[in-house]
Amino acid sequence: MNNVDRRGFFKTVSATGLLVAAESEAAARPLSEKEKLDRIASNTWPMRHLFKGWPNVRPNANGTISPALVDRSLAEQMRKKYGEITMLDFPQFTKDRFPGVTHMDLFSGLFGDVTNDSMYVEQTGMFDGSPRTSREFDPSSPSGRKWLDKMAAKMASTGTICQHISNNAPLDLCELDNGLRRRGIEVAKKWIEGVSVLGAKSMRVNSGGPRIAPPAAPDPTSGYPKNDNLGKYLTACIESFKEMADHGGKHGVRVTLENHWGLTANPINIRIIIDEVNHPYCEASPDFCNWEHEYLMYNALRDLAPYAHTNVHAKYWDRWGDNNDIQRSTRIMLASGFRGTFALEYESGPWDGVEGARHVFKEVMAALSTPA
Repeated sequence: MNNVDRRGFFKTVSATGLLVAAESEAAARPLSEKEKLDRIASNTWPMRHLFKGWPNVRPNANGTISPALVDRSLAEQMRKKYGEITMLDFPQFTKDRFPGVTHMDLFSGLFGDVTNDSMYVEQTGMFDGSPRTSREFDPSSPSGRKWLDKMAAKMASTGTICQHISNNAPLDLCELDNGLRRRGIEVAKKWIEGVSVLGAKSMRVNSGGPRIAPPAAPDPTSGYPKNDNLGKYLTACIESFKEMADHGGKHGVRVTLENHWGLTANPINIRIIIDEVNHPYCEASPDFCNWEHEYLMYNALRDLAPYAHTNVHAKYWDRWGDNNDIQRSTRIMLASGFRGTFALEYESGPWDGVEGARHVFKEVMAALSTPA
């Protein structure tokens, strides 16, 4: 498969007719309860406040930590209600709190034993043009590899599966400074090798670069809008994802782009990158709520749906008020032929992280029961 490009791969699959026929037959009948549960993945992000040592990050330059990362009072309330956990506890936590769910979406910032500094490394990357240092799990360290083996054993004993890694560790993947970009690629490769121990199907990698993508400006000769700066970042990002996809193909881990900030806030940029990389191990992993404005909520999801195959973030986020129809978004993905998992992501709203994820669970299950 490594020698087959993305377009050629999917054309070959379609030509056989076997996969298409199998999916048509499956779509023609209601899913069993087990089949529906197999389409769900638990998600560590809504539970981050329960994790020992969270937030495992450095403060900003002014000495503060972003409120989006940690709410001390919420952490105290949630730990009182559900207890404190580590990633090694999460497979059993999934089975206990989301009965029947076996797939998991794991956030990189929660990996490792926070009491063991030997499995972490400090790395500095660019953030809106300024350097920022973070403490990240190092999957290539001897202690990190032992921890990964221990996590794999926990998954085996609980019958759980690592479907996806939501990874913030690789930085600067579209930076114009080639040294910074190469460093980010090497971090991503270490993670690809590390999470292959867990059997991860895919890994989200952020594009890096400016948090707000550079805008267009009038062309001095024609007056038409032109955006040479954005084009340069896209070129760098495409080269990075080509190399990561090749490496992912060797280890069975797809690299994915999520609609986050910077380049990937615009869904057309995600499509451009994936089309130009043109590799079966590079795809999209859309998030139902990470959009810049309300008109993208469903229109952009339709645009990205054909580019997603392994995992999406089915999310509730109160920033969109009533315009956050999880069932509608789930059905958009199903209508596109998406066969992967819906990870239960909750950002903020009227519930705590566990309750919010269970709300998303209910909504996705309802859509899987009535997909049309």
